[in-house]
Amino acid sequence: MGASDNFLAKLDQTVTDVIGQWDIYTTLILLACVTLFAYNVLTSRDPDAHPMLLARQAQASLVRQSGESAVFRSHSAPHGIPLNSGLNVKDPGDSKWARGRDGDLRDVWHTARFGRVDRDGKETGEVGKLLTVLGSEKVIEHNHSEITRDINLIGQHIKQNGGSRVAIYLPNSVEFLTTLFACAYYDLTAILVQYNPSQTIEELASFLKKSNADTVVAAVGSFPFDAMIKKHSALKQLIWVVEEGSKHLDWNEVPRGTGGPVNVLTWQDVLQELLEVAVTELPATDRSTELKKVLAFWPSGELVEYTQQNLIAGIASQLTSIPTIQRITPADLFLPVDSLTTIHPLVLTLAALYSNASVALNSTAFGSPNLTLATQGIAPTIVVVSPAILLNTHLETVDKLNSSLYRAVHWFQTRSMVQQGVMPLSSIFSRFYDSKRPTIGTMPGKLRLVYTSAQVGEEKAPLSAEVLSDLRIFLGARTIYALTAPKVAGPVTQTSLYDYRVGDGSEKYSHFGAPVTSVEILLKDSGKLKTTDTESAGEIVARGPAVVGGEAALGITGKMNIDHTLGLL
Repeated sequence: MGASDNFLAKLDQTVTDVIGQWDIYTTLILLACVTLFAYNVLTSRDPDAHPMLLARQAQASLVRQSGESAVFRSHSAPHGIPLNSGLNVKDPGDSKWARGRDGDLRDVWHTARFGRVDRDGKETGEVGKLLTVLGSEKVIEHNHSEITRDINLIGQHIKQNGGSRVAIYLPNSVEFLTTLFACAYYDLTAILVQYNPSQTIEELASFLKKSNADTVVAAVGSFPFDAMIKKHSALKQLIWVVEEGSKHLDWNEVPRGTGGPVNVLTWQDVLQELLEVAVTELPATDRSTELKKVLAFWPSGELVEYTQQNLIAGIASQLTSIPTIQRITPADLFLPVDSLTTIHPLVLTLAALYSNASVALNSTAFGSPNLTLATQGIAPTIVVVSPAILLNTHLETVDKLNSSLYRAVHWFQTRSMVQQGVMPLSSIFSRFYDSKRPTIGTMPGKLRLVYTSAQVGEEKAPLSAEVLSDLRIFLGARTIYALTAPKVAGPVTQTSLYDYRVGDGSEKYSHFGAPVTSVEILLKDSGKLKTTDTESAGEIVARGPAVVGGEAALGITGKMNIDHTLGLL
């Protein structure tokens, strides 16, 4: 018998033995193996980002100066080309191949009203809505033409009455944005004063004196007029923004003994006074004049003067620093839960307006409200939230989801992000706990992106990598954590949208990712912190068009991690 015959005989004997010993347990084992293989094939997903993009998230310059680290930039703004400085605005008649203007705040509102244009210069017609949310049942949609009329009326009134420096002391509202754009169109200096009705008269008076404000637009009842006029005699005008339920009261009377002529009117009175000459067309823009600055107070009390170029560069960085597929679009509903007097939420809101997303505004942004309450009545897809709100949401949710079974579900979801690099999918087990997760908006599950930031010098609510990972699971949305500083319009750096990694738990803060496209950073030697051939550490310095003065030391120390993300020391 040949070798082939022996092989076939042995094969036949082996098959016969296997089949002869087949039983119910063998069948179950085979089914389990086939099911496991099919499950892995059907549910496998490619990582959201290539691992190499997370391994080197910033680009370092080839050379460095003595006592400094290399200069680090975003991969979207590599060395050798200018940092992102503007919106690339094309005027009618411009070649589609030519580079557009950087733009200013007037271009933001123009685009918000008329929509973006395509490469051929034609309007797309995609215009977002502007909404005011009043509680859980009443949502008011504002007409863009009427807001443009209000911009004209408020700007004309302030200008005609000798105003030039306008302090905006309002919660998040349409009136806030209207006043800001009125200042841009009518050559007025906008001053953003942190809205806090509980702050002392001395604190508020110091803000007005330091900024030399001559006009105040304030929420009625939040501004102590009679006491303030005695402490700040330079005040010329006061415009009350009155809520619907208080319009029947007389808010125009100047208290006796205040001294000095002060023009006091309500917002509605200003609109009625000039209604006959009102137009819904945007004022003509003079591109040759120097634009007035936007002043803002930080929580520390520091007054920072931002040029419109700084703000526009900050807006541009938010339009280009995340992957194209995840950018803000007309399909989004954007909700700022943080105060618009803070530059990071303001820059993001202006970016949403320029992207023709719908923007919802409510007054719950003041303080640290519950995230569920702040989003009631609408279904936002993108929110910008303070770290304090997120940390409170995390603590409340962890307290509810403390069972052993959920901890197993949470482990698998975390593993999906860390090991596979993808956001976890809802499963039959995770759905058991949906009722205990935060309810965001009227359509839970629609939220897709959360922005938050840590302010330099403010350590009230540091977010660790573990907390951010938990929040992605609890909210079902990707989270971007940014580092912000007074001298920078918008973020200095921010985490990658697809960076789901979790540290070892030893870091107080999560890392802050790579610089945005309008900023580059370097680390200068500071004390014992020095840059060597193996590591970069020192005081953080930011440069670029979004930085006031072009360059600013942030006053804090940090290091560049091995993956070229910024960490604080």
